[in-house]
Amino acid sequence: MFLSLQNLPRAMAVVLSAVLCLLPLGTQADHSWGNYHWARSQNPFTLKLGDNLSSAWDPYLLTTAKDWSTPLVTEPATSDVLNTLIVAGSTRPKLCRASSGKVEVCNANYGFNGWLGIAQIWASGSHISQGVVKMNDSYFNTASYNKPAWRNLVLCQEVGHTLGLDHQDEDFNNTPLGTCMDYSNDPVPNQHPNQHDYEQLALIYSHLETFTSLAASSASTPAAPALLGVDLNSQREWGQLLRSRNGGRTEVYARDLGRGHKLFTFVIWAW
Repeated sequence: MFLSLQNLPRAMAVVLSAVLCLLPLGTQADHSWGNYHWARSQNPFTLKLGDNLSSAWDPYLLTTAKDWSTPLVTEPATSDVLNTLIVAGSTRPKLCRASSGKVEVCNANYGFNGWLGIAQIWASGSHISQGVVKMNDSYFNTASYNKPAWRNLVLCQEVGHTLGLDHQDEDFNNTPLGTCMDYSNDPVPNQHPNQHDYEQLALIYSHLETFTSLAASSASTPAAPALLGVDLNSQREWGQLLRSRNGGRTEVYARDLGRGHKLFTFVIWAW
């Protein structure tokens, strides 16, 4: 997602790694990320979220994990196809390297580079093999964004992207849709998923496979290249520009990692 940042450099972007299916917006819009999804042999499945966060972020990760998980009997309906399980992280927050079969969630001072949060996925065919979410404290430590509503919205949205969801809406100035998958300058109504998000997840995960990509690498899901030493926040590392729309404000890049793996980067620029 991209969120405008006052009194900061005007060229701003949030990098979300995945191919996005950008369809005309509306109440019936399909907001899946193309056909990208985690392979699994049963529903509900469990996606591990590696906690590489500081204590300031831990309560928001708990909220996000609950928001995207199958509900308890006494709770309102949420997702009925998946659970997110918080586990110990496996990476240094500043580097936030991906781990096969799960999503590493990190926060650090990544610099005033224009993005509040990043969601990245690595895919083999249509199957996600690993993901990364990064929260940029360079902005979240400022008065404008050091607020619970902003932290909930951004973390909820970035984790939602790693599940295979696109945005429901990309108009900053219209009425908020009441979902964290909405682009908006008003975070308060958009801190959690809504029913349309859960319905979309049910569609994405309506079929089963005979193998899983929710584990360490195997013969079915070989490990993607580690890309050690590569700055994946840098445009020069995103690979080939596949698509540019809205006067260059939305762009999709693809980087071929070899052995059938690709890293897809969707970028929203603002001026």
